[in-house]
Amino acid sequence: MRIVAGRHRGRSLKTPSDLAVRPTADRTREALFNILMSGRLSEEGNRRLPEARVLDAFAGTGALGLEALSRGAAHAVFMENYAPAIEICRANIRSLGEESHAEILACDVLHPRPAPAPCDIVFLDPPYNQGLAEKAVAALLRAGWIAAGTLVSVELMKNEPFETPPGFTELDARSYGKAKLVFLRYEG
Repeated sequence: MRIVAGRHRGRSLKTPSDLAVRPTADRTREALFNILMSGRLSEEGNRRLPEARVLDAFAGTGALGLEALSRGAAHAVFMENYAPAIEICRANIRSLGEESHAEILACDVLHPRPAPAPCDIVFLDPPYNQGLAEKAVAALLRAGWIAAGTLVSVELMKNEPFETPPGFTELDARSYGKAKLVFLRYEG
């Protein structure tokens, strides 16, 4: 697994040896970031990523947050509760030299710590087919990670059901192989 674009383009990321963590496939990650960088999902029509504060929830290896940093995000918070994944994420942050722009929170996304400030973009990649996406969105909203205008990208299994939570607008949904990406904006 590699960083797809930006200042760390082509750099390798450590991945787990077990199946407890399922990193977003390179093709899906590239598509997600191409959509973000196009500006189509932004109210102003400009790109949302440069200088953004991002949350990589269910971070696993940290690939989504690290891709965001590589492409110009100002700060990334990585939320994960599986100890081996936290160590891999920490090693990936260190190998890219992003310690000053990254923070790891060892906590459950369904019971997050209160946010010091809302994020501009939230990447939500819960384990497939466990019905966690809607619960995680609600928990992050209650804890202050999501505010009016926050863009939320949810990765699901292609046929996994998902109901847009109240207060959110679905901006786009696309399938890539076994995965489906749903883009939401919180209207407040």
